[in-house]
Amino acid sequence: MAGRFVRASKYRHIFGKPTKKEFCYDNLHISRNAWDTNLLKVNPEYISVNWESSGGGAFAVIPVNERGKLPDQIPLFRGHTAAVLDTDWNPFNDRIIASASDDGKVFIWEVPQGFTLHTDAEEIVDVAPVSKLGGHSRKVGHVLFNPAAENILASSSGDQTIKLWDVSTGQAGHTLKHPEIVQSLSWSANGAMLVTTSRDKKLRVWDVRQEKPVHEHPGHEGAKNSRAVWLGEHNRIATTGFSRMSERQIGLWEPGRAQPIGGFTSLDSISGVCMPFWDDGSNCLYLAGKGDGNIRYFEYQNDKLEFLSEYKSSDPQRGVAFVPRRGINVHENEVMRGYKTVNDTYIEPISFTVPRRAETFQSDIFPPATGIKPAMSAKEWFDGKEGVPNKIDLESIYDGNAPVEVASDYKPPVAIPAPTPAPAPVASPKKEPEPAPVARAHAPSATDQKSSISAMANKFQDDEESGNDSEASSFEEISRPPQRQSIIIKSPNKPFPIATTPPPGHKHSPSQVSPVRSPGNVTPSVKHTPTPSAATAAAAAAAATPSGTPIEVSLEQIKHLLVQQAVIISSQSEKITSQTTVINRLASDVETLKKRVEAGSQEQSERIRLLELELEEARS
Repeated sequence: MAGRFVRASKYRHIFGKPTKKEFCYDNLHISRNAWDTNLLKVNPEYISVNWESSGGGAFAVIPVNERGKLPDQIPLFRGHTAAVLDTDWNPFNDRIIASASDDGKVFIWEVPQGFTLHTDAEEIVDVAPVSKLGGHSRKVGHVLFNPAAENILASSSGDQTIKLWDVSTGQAGHTLKHPEIVQSLSWSANGAMLVTTSRDKKLRVWDVRQEKPVHEHPGHEGAKNSRAVWLGEHNRIATTGFSRMSERQIGLWEPGRAQPIGGFTSLDSISGVCMPFWDDGSNCLYLAGKGDGNIRYFEYQNDKLEFLSEYKSSDPQRGVAFVPRRGINVHENEVMRGYKTVNDTYIEPISFTVPRRAETFQSDIFPPATGIKPAMSAKEWFDGKEGVPNKIDLESIYDGNAPVEVASDYKPPVAIPAPTPAPAPVASPKKEPEPAPVARAHAPSATDQKSSISAMANKFQDDEESGNDSEASSFEEISRPPQRQSIIIKSPNKPFPIATTPPPGHKHSPSQVSPVRSPGNVTPSVKHTPTPSAATAAAAAAAATPSGTPIEVSLEQIKHLLVQQAVIISSQSEKITSQTTVINRLASDVETLKKRVEAGSQEQSERIRLLELELEEARS
């Protein structure tokens, strides 16, 4: 019945669970640069965060398992001569990271073996880059590794170009020219297409190896930044931006179409940019607002983004990152884990969980995740090869074994219940002549009633004695409930079955009992020809039943209990309704107070960001 009103979804009850302050990453100096970036990037082992430092740009790498308050002095990744604007982890090597800087350079770094922030060394030694990629004439705002090919990196710059690098050789194989500065970029799952948004308010989909856009149409009309993300292996793109009236919007695009599918959907009127994140395993899209504490999540289904729920927090965020699916905690039914910056001083993990009571692996919500082996080399990618990396079965991780690799199009087997064996055919009982209907001609005499009751008592006594002769057992014997024998009495007006209960221990033979048929075609359920004494007893029981029989008394007691339970249920329903009203009123009061508090803090933070943007534009 619920399926008629509620959309069926395994992820409909996802909820976000914050982390206590003592288990967060505290004592950080997060960059306050005004460039529109996520500030964070994360993989299953490390977190990278843009650092506020003097004497050139730097960023910090924090091991995921080193929670709590960090030391005042930690080893940083230094080498840029200006602020670091963006970083990105290699999807096939958790120790390789790329960084983009205001100095126009792209650096490649390798995290040292056994890297930790807690060291006893008297002098902290910073980490140096292992490779430098130079080719942009202005600041580099974004870097993004190819999700399918090895060592392919895209970088966007203020010189209005995107360069495609082979990290192993340090050469840029392709260059994509834009008319304006690129605001965001995202790869398709096979690494062949790249979607970008820029300041000219257009959405472009590039065939990167042909260096030309295959889709170029107007996007969001608002003046503020827009973002785009490719929906994994689907041929769809999700964008976030603003309308002319500065309302936050979301759009779902198919490459080649001039308009979004179903048009733009308005979210709210908050001024912060929405940062989109796609989870290919659950087909869910997460939207994190910059400057507010909310994270919405939608499920992609039937070419629609269906709203699931929203994680709300009073702590605003400037940077957000989500861990790859192979790094989630499947033992806790965690389908996604995010990290957000709070007050530019600490990072808080947020676990998104599907509530389940079962303590076994939930294969329906954990399909295979993208693995760590690329589908092709850099040379093969430049030669035009396409492909999706193989995946890993999360059930092997759940069991504590090494990850088991499966094909990219692998689907977990669906458990099919064993077929129920067909019941053996039952031979139809031999038809016997039907007994004549018993008419209520006259009331039975007292002598007939006495003889009938005496016969029933003798029969019960014989059954009890035969039961005592059986072997004794140490187990308690539970007998089957007695069957009811239906004796149908035809009246001239309307047929009606009257059931009489046989005495305990009495068993009918299969040839004696048959199913009761509908009143329209009434046949006796007793197949043997009744003797005159049995017919007389049946007629006596049917015609002269006393008003105070135990059956009637039991029925009256049951009716009385049902009336009492109905009264109790109605009173409890009234109490629940009144309590629900009080809870709803309190919840609305709390939400009103939260909105008042958030409005003041958001206006101040937005004013500061606008001033920083104006200062940045004046400098450039």
